[in-house]
Amino acid sequence: MTTRTRLRLAAAALCSLFALTACANGTGGTAPDTEFADREGPTVIGTDTTAESRVVAALYGQLLTAAGQRVRTATTHYATPADTTEAVVEGRIGLAPAYESTVLRTLPGGGALPGNMAATLSMALPVGVTALPPAAAEGGVVLAVPGATARRHDLKDISDLGRAGGRPTLGGPASTDPDSPTPAALKKAYGVTLTSAGTSATADVLVLRSTDPVLTRDHLVVLDDPAEVIPSEHVFPLIQSPYAGLAARKALARLGPVLTTGQLALLAASVNAGEAPGKAARSWLRAKGLLK
Repeated sequence: MTTRTRLRLAAAALCSLFALTACANGTGGTAPDTEFADREGPTVIGTDTTAESRVVAALYGQLLTAAGQRVRTATTHYATPADTTEAVVEGRIGLAPAYESTVLRTLPGGGALPGNMAATLSMALPVGVTALPPAAAEGGVVLAVPGATARRHDLKDISDLGRAGGRPTLGGPASTDPDSPTPAALKKAYGVTLTSAGTSATADVLVLRSTDPVLTRDHLVVLDDPAEVIPSEHVFPLIQSPYAGLAARKALARLGPVLTTGQLALLAASVNAGEAPGKAARSWLRAKGLLK
């Protein structure tokens, strides 16, 4: 390597260092809500406005605090999970609950590799941002039918809808979600014929979020999706890499197998009923033996 080449590489490295410092200090864009670990700032945890996001963020914060990490909650609540993803990527916050398919839609060129979401996220995320292992819980779209209908026709997965007869209607509160399957997609994957009922709550097959309290309240049966027509939306910690040290990784990994979709729905319901996210998170963590 020539002396000139070495100087050019050193200059490039110095420029990169200045660029990173500018990002950390917010000088290259909007003012940040966080500082990088090399400046000994706390991990700032951001959320969107939903009860689900706020309580998961509280779970993250209390586990990290118990592991000796310094944390604080961002003063800004972002409008959507896509907004929190962008905030982490841009360095405005250090950590946020994120959802697999939402992150991939938010990032440029975020196409999924079949059966390997971890590798997909790793390739899609920019350097300096890490997707930690997901919880068992999903916050995405599901298709559900009334319990009586499921028992009458022995409905267990989407392909079984062919036994229901006629042309069942498809609709519900999550019909406008980007991950909501179309009748055409379901026909191609499962050979079942459905007609769109838009956002009608009286549809035969309801399109709902997996944590919607109506699932439990109305004793609905969620249909399995073996063909994976509906994209995966497991919740996971999206974190700025400087904050993803061994202690933080171990602390957040404890949540993974314990936080199921059903448990997340119960936690979100408690917050929607007026319980503070921190209080709901603390009680749940103690009940599960994850916090003293």
